[in-house]
Amino acid sequence: MDFEDLKGIVELGNKNIKCIIFRIKNNNDTEVLSTSVIESAGIHNGSVTNIIKASKAIRSCIGNAEKKVQVSLKKINVLTEQPEFLCTKLSKYRKINGSKIYKEDIEFLLKEGKKQIIINDDKHSIIHIFNHNYIVDGKKFMEEPINVYADFLSHEMTFVTMPKNNIKNIYQTFSECDLEVERFISTTFALSVHLLSSDELKFGSSLLDVGSDKISLGMFRNLALIHSITFPFGIKYLAKDISKVCSLSIKETENIVNKINFSFKNNEELFDKNNFLKKNYFFDSNYRKISKTLILKIITERLEEILKIIKKQIIEMGLNSTCSKNLTITGEGLKLSNLDEYFSEFLKLNVKKSIKNKKKHEIEEIFAACLGSLKIIADGWETEAIPKKSNEFGEKSGFFAKIFGKRLSS
Repeated sequence: MDFEDLKGIVELGNKNIKCIIFRIKNNNDTEVLSTSVIESAGIHNGSVTNIIKASKAIRSCIGNAEKKVQVSLKKINVLTEQPEFLCTKLSKYRKINGSKIYKEDIEFLLKEGKKQIIINDDKHSIIHIFNHNYIVDGKKFMEEPINVYADFLSHEMTFVTMPKNNIKNIYQTFSECDLEVERFISTTFALSVHLLSSDELKFGSSLLDVGSDKISLGMFRNLALIHSITFPFGIKYLAKDISKVCSLSIKETENIVNKINFSFKNNEELFDKNNFLKKNYFFDSNYRKISKTLILKIITERLEEILKIIKKQIIEMGLNSTCSKNLTITGEGLKLSNLDEYFSEFLKLNVKKSIKNKKKHEIEEIFAACLGSLKIIADGWETEAIPKKSNEFGEKSGFFAKIFGKRLSS
C-alpha cells in the first residue's frame, strides 16, 4: 500500500471524536480503510478547552484507526464547527470596458475580497471561500464567465473564518499527537455535501444540524455555501428548562423530551388520564403532580425562541423567497418524534429528516460529516477557492491553491 495515498480525517464533536482513514485510488475513487469513534474530552462546540485532555483523546482515536490498517499518519484533516465561526458575504466589482473577461480578472476580485476580510478582522483566519455568483452586465452566470465580452463584472463570494486563537489551540493539540493539520473543513459544509442532493445544493436548500449543545445552519445555492451560522444552544436546553421549572433531574427531563411527540398529539405514554406526568417518569425525584400543560408550554416557548432566531437568518438571506423552500434536519434532533413537522409548520418550509438508505452500512449515519469531507478532499468542490497555507499556526497567506474549481482544472 502506498502511504502517500493515505489520508485521515478527524471530526471534533461534543460527544464523540471520530476518525476515518482512506486512500485515493488511481482511478480517483476513494476507499475507507478504517474508522474509529471514542468519547470526546477537552473539546466543546468544536473548540479545544483542555489541550492535555483533547490531545489524549485524539491520539487514542487516531491510534485505534491506525492499528486497524497498520499505518502511521503524519497529516490530518480536521472537521469542526464553532459558534465563533463568521460567515461573510461580499460582492466585488471590476470594469471590463468591452474587453474579454480573463481568469486574472476573477483572481483580482478574489484578492480584493480576501484583503477586505483580513483588514476588517485580523483576529480571524479564512478557512473557506465560495464563489456563488458572477454577474456580467446585469446577467447572472453560475460558471466562470471566462472569455466573455463585457463592460462590467461583479463577483459574489462567501468567506468562512475562524478565530486565530482557536486555530492555534487545535494546531497545538494535534502537534502533541505528532500530527500536522492539513486543512480545516466546516462540519456543516461537509454534512451538506453528504446529505443534500445535487439539485438541492444547486437550486437552493438548507441543512439544520440540531445537536444537544449547539445548532448549526448551512444555506446552499448554486453549489456554494452562501451562509452558515452556529448557535451555542441545542435541544438539551429543553431538558434543562423542564428540570429548572419542575425540579426534576436532567436524566428525568431528557427521558421526557425523548418521549414527547412534537406534533403535540398522542402523548398518552407520558401523561395519565388526568393529564399529569406519569409516576414511572420520576426515578430520581419524588412523585408530584406536574401537568401536561406546563411541560408542553415550557417546551414550545423554548422551541419558538430557537426557531425565531433561525427564521430570522433564513429571511435575512432571502432563502425562503429566492430558493426552493427546503430544509433538512440532521443530528440529535432526528431522534425526537415529529420534530420535523413542528419545524415545518413554524418556519413555513418543506422540512424533512436526513434519512439515508437503510441498506447502506451504518458508517453512512455515524460518519456522515467525515464522508462529506472525504468527497471534498478527493474531488474538490467546484465553487470553493482554497487559500494556500503558510507555516504559522494555520494562517492563510499568498494566493489561492484552487480558484476555479474542478471545471477548469480538469
